[in-house]
Amino acid sequence: MKLKNLGLILLLFSFVGLEAQSVLNAKSPADLRRMREENLKLNAKGDTIKDESEPLPYGYINEDDILWSKVVWEVIDLNEKINQPYYNSTNGIAYKTLSLFDALKKGIEDGKITEVYDDEYFEYKITKDQAVNALSRTDTTDYYYEQKERGVDMSNAVDDGINRFDISSDKIKMIMVKGMWYVDRRIGEMQYRLLGLSVLGPDAQSIGRSFEGADDFVNLFWIWYPDARKVLHQYTVFDPKNASSKITYDDMLNARRFNSIIYKTSDALNNRSIEEYLPEDAVAQLEESWRIKNNILQKENDMWNY
Repeated sequence: MKLKNLGLILLLFSFVGLEAQSVLNAKSPADLRRMREENLKLNAKGDTIKDESEPLPYGYINEDDILWSKVVWEVIDLNEKINQPYYNSTNGIAYKTLSLFDALKKGIEDGKITEVYDDEYFEYKITKDQAVNALSRTDTTDYYYEQKERGVDMSNAVDDGINRFDISSDKIKMIMVKGMWYVDRRIGEMQYRLLGLSVLGPDAQSIGRSFEGADDFVNLFWIWYPDARKVLHQYTVFDPKNASSKITYDDMLNARRFNSIIYKTSDALNNRSIEEYLPEDAVAQLEESWRIKNNILQKENDMWNY
């Protein structure tokens, strides 16, 4: 048994060495950054290989095996310390990470995330251009029109006559997630499946302007989560306790490694939000969120009591 365990340990370390990608194996800083951008790694022989790992596939769930389920909408406050890994972007020579917002944005811009919607029920799909345009706006100045009238070519006047305002990652303070809790009869335990997520940030049309409500947050778009898994599997999360951590955003979200507040659940009254039936009482709303969460977690235990 000891020899078997030793063999497993040696095998594990051999795989670690096979696909080691770090500053320790880099030929130059430029080469390291290029490999990161192209998702490449070096093996033990020094050959460049493509990192083509896939997220762990979800198992098939037969609807007849679901004994109980509830859809919940939650908000993740990125100001909370436990949620900071979703907010941080780092660009050091030893490691590089993107914030969750930047990872989603890049996935949409590259055409790798296509299931983007304008609503939380995923009924109104939007195009890539519509999603990208929701993250920025441009203002044309008087100088631009004056130069145009003089016959000056202003086709490349983004920095000279046209002002561009982008929603940056530091402006994203909250993430909204929609998922289903369910009890699977086959394994007899509670499971969670993430269905979609949304980023909350300022309206792009309000950036750089001063008026009442300019600082209000809006849902920029909703993403059908299964379509984003492959992209989020490519990005590791910054861990201040271990800079070499390889946990990905897909791992973090599926494991529910975040703190959140429930603000809405599926019910018989058209999925009312807590704020709708407990208006103007923040304390009561928070207590109701805790009550719903405790009821969900207690449901599994109740099913085992006869």
